[in-house]
Amino acid sequence: MEVRRVRPEELPIAGAIYQKVLRETFTWLPAWRHNAQDFLRDAREEEVYVAVLERRIAGVAALYRRDSFLHSLYVDFRGHSVGKALLDHVAASAPNPLSLKCQTANIRARAFYTREGFAEVAQGDDGVPWVRMERPSTAWT
Repeated sequence: MEVRRVRPEELPIAGAIYQKVLRETFTWLPAWRHNAQDFLRDAREEEVYVAVLERRIAGVAALYRRDSFLHSLYVDFRGHSVGKALLDHVAASAPNPLSLKCQTANIRARAFYTREGFAEVAQGDDGVPWVRMERPSTAWT
């Protein structure tokens, strides 16, 4: 598996993965709530990374570098450690320890991030309840 910065011509594929995984996973939200255009709009201000497996983009992650904030991590191929590979790559690229927000209902993602050394440090609700998670630098150095 190769993890690298997305190429400009691959952004539509990354956006399609974002939309597909959101619609399959975030069943508590209406399907129209998130779409590829949201991802492409945000990608203009973020570093976007892809994991390539068997010559296909298997997952995508987006880092808002200024805040070391993992804005997106979506995996299309399960069972190949794609999410972990993306997370490790983004963490190594970030200037400080990563933080992220995860919707409270996304139990699978919260468990993944907890296994990877993140702790829930805050909670909120912007129409959908969420938790903020941070990983101390000692977890990945």
